[in-house]
Parts: sequence; C-alpha cells; structure tokens
Amino acid sequence: MSDKNKAGADVPLLDLKAQFAAVEKEVRAAIDRIVESQQFILGPEVKALEDELAAYAGAAHGIGVSSGTDALLASLMVLGIGPEDEVVTTPYSFFASAGGIARLGARPVFVDIEPNTYNIDANLIETAVTPRTKAILPVHLFGQCADMTAILEIAVKHRLPVIEDAAQAIGAEHQYRRAGGMGIMGCFSFFPSKNLGAFGDGGMVVTSDDGLAEKLQILRVQGAKPKYHHSMIGGNFRLDAIQAAILRAKLGHLDEWTAKRQENARLYDEKFAAADLAPELLTTPTQRPGRHIFNQYVVRTRERNTLMAHLNDVGVGCAIYYPAPLHLQACFANLGYREGQFPNAETAAREILAIPIYPELTEAQIDTVVDRIVRFLNTR
Repeated sequence: MSDKNKAGADVPLLDLKAQFAAVEKEVRAAIDRIVESQQFILGPEVKALEDELAAYAGAAHGIGVSSGTDALLASLMVLGIGPEDEVVTTPYSFFASAGGIARLGARPVFVDIEPNTYNIDANLIETAVTPRTKAILPVHLFGQCADMTAILEIAVKHRLPVIEDAAQAIGAEHQYRRAGGMGIMGCFSFFPSKNLGAFGDGGMVVTSDDGLAEKLQILRVQGAKPKYHHSMIGGNFRLDAIQAAILRAKLGHLDEWTAKRQENARLYDEKFAAADLAPELLTTPTQRPGRHIFNQYVVRTRERNTLMAHLNDVGVGCAIYYPAPLHLQACFANLGYREGQFPNAETAAREILAIPIYPELTEAQIDTVVDRIVRFLNTR
C-alpha cells in the first residue's frame, strides 16, 4: 500500500471550499445584495470596501481596481513612469512586480534578495539608484514585510516614491505599520488564493496622498472626468461591485484567519525542529519582528525537486514560488542580466517549496505533511 493510501485523504495546498463553508451565508447575502441592486460597476459597495481596506492598511484612501497587476500598473502610471525611467525592485517575485514597469517602457533594475526572508535586500538598493531612477518597488513576499525602515530612508535621501507590492501581505506589519500604508502607494491583490480572496480577480491601491488618489480614480475609468472627457490616458481598471461585496463579507474574518495561519506556522516550526534535520536538508521560514501573515509557508531544501515529486505522489499539496527569477526570464533578456548575478534569488528559485498553510488546516493534516517530508528527507 502506498503512503498516499495509508494517509487517507489528501492534504491540498489550499482548500477554498472549506473557507467558503464557514462564510457561505454572509457571502451569498452579499451577492444577493448586488443582484437586487443591479449596480455591478463601482458604486457604494466598492466605495465601502475602499474605505474599509484603506483603514485596515493605515491609509487615507483606497482605489479598487481590476487586479493586483493593474494596481501596480496604475500606481506606476500615475507617477508618470515611462521610457528611459528606472525602477528598483526585486528579481524574486511574481512576474507582475517587474512586468508593469517594463510594460510602460521603463527599466526594472534588480538587486538581490536577503537569503533568509527572500525579500529585497535593502542594503543593496542605494547602489542601484541612478539619475534615471524614478521609484523603488519592494515586494512583501510570502506575507512578511521587507525592511521598510531602511527602504524609506533611502527613498527620502534620494527623493524617490516607494510603491509597496503588498499583494501577498495584507495585514502584515513592520514596526507596527501595516503593509501598503508605509510607501506613497500600496498595492493589494484579491486573487482567490490570497489571504483575502475574491471570486475572481480584483485589486486595490491604497494611498494617503489626496492628489494621487484622485488621479487613480480617474485613471481606472479610461482617464475620464467627467464621463467622455479625458484628461489623461487611463485604462479599464475598475473593481466589480460583486467582488467588493464578497470581499467585505470576508474582511471581518481576516484577522481570525491570519491568527490560524500563524498558529499553523508555529506548529510547523515546532514539529520540524523536533525532527532535527540538518539545515542543508530543510530550513523553515525566518520570521523577523513584526506581523507575518503567512500567505505562504515555504521550506528550503537542496532536495526540492525530488521532494516535490514525492509529495505529489503521496497526496500532499505543494508548489514552487518561483521556479525562475525575473532577471533570467526570456522576456527580460534585453536587460542584459546574467546567471549568477543575483545568487540569493537564484538559489531560492532552486530550493524553495511552499506547503499547506491555509487556516482550515488541522493539526492532524500538519502532522501528515511533516511526517511525509521528514521521512523522505531522512532517506537522502
């Protein structure tokens, strides 16, 4: 009998059905509210979510948009970033972090990541700043904030705006300040797998700058104010009212879900420590002071690929975030970066594996995941 059959039910990487079961009545009531109103585009439901999310992030304004990618793109657009400009960012993130920069004709300028948190190494940012630099775009990866104290000091020194990519970090904190509320703008994603997920795509920009907030509101409706009169070239970046209603129904549960993710991470840490595996076989996440919201729980091992194949075989969900750093992506070949230039990012891409961390995960399931990993690695 295989390990999978012995273990019983599989342990998925994410179980959205379990979450929905807990909030079904609230979510269905929210959807019904929109269906009855027949107001599907922007409107009071979106405005209410914007106010609630802005307050949650510690910002004055929220601007609901169509996705986390469009949140980043719109933020760059309102700053006027375009050809010949440079934006300093990380080579280890989801593609949208650098893709939005390149899409506007600007150049993403990469610096390496910290080897333990996988966030951008703030100590390297200043060396990448040139007269063409127009912004710094740090990413709060896997649910933990980058070193925003150091990043903001550099930004002030060089008079540069900071756009926070907080797509994976809603509610995360650095020195008691929330992700998204520390830079001039913060960008969130409501992709279904995020800690606060919609029933499709959705995103938001938060800011405390009144002028930028107004520009973002105009930009997301094709740059028109009033309607059919265009002061700028914008896009169709609107957040659907039905997604806003769903997110509002879920928002009240977010802190509870975060606490459960944190408890699951603590259990993983405790159980992996008890297994006493050699560091080269398994390293668990490094958690700095602050609030880590564990969008992902990533382990690091030199046996990553074989471990992933084994876990797939025995019914334990896992995923690679991310298999190739951005500076080695084919579409960025023209930037002239080479393999070996950002060794920490490249090593992370070879060795990191995400395992289940969702709030509804039981301790018995965590025991199964740990057992499958430890037993496999003990044979290496």
